[in-house]
Amino acid sequence: MNSRLNVAVEKLKQNGVRMTPQRHAILNFLFSSMSHPTADEIYKALENNFPNMSVATVYNNLRLFKDAGLVRELTYGDASSRFDANMTEHYHVICKKCGKITDFDYPSLIDAEQEASKNTGYRVESHRMEFYGVCPGCQHEYPVN
Repeated sequence: MNSRLNVAVEKLKQNGVRMTPQRHAILNFLFSSMSHPTADEIYKALENNFPNMSVATVYNNLRLFKDAGLVRELTYGDASSRFDANMTEHYHVICKKCGKITDFDYPSLIDAEQEASKNTGYRVESHRMEFYGVCPGCQHEYPVN
């Protein structure tokens, strides 16, 4: 088991959360996935191993993980949220054709947050920066004419 998963499991146990096999599998899937999956994608990936697990179980566990600070929920205006277990400061590049999301490392814009706070009087708590384009796979499928 990777160390991030071990740390997450210990954090949940310290908060009194019982580690069920389903909970462990969902968490492991999130930590091993770079695809920023939806709850439905997680459910479909795990349903053969856990035939009695419901989509509601996945959603409830994702909410629990989010509240524990282990995952972040990404919403982009469509119906389904995506979930990211990479809690370091980073940004995303999103394909306008297929919806694929790829992590993009760039220096944090904390200075911009502080400047926004200073200029507006707001207590700025977070920010989000996204880039939109067409992923390499879709570039081959939908070449520019």
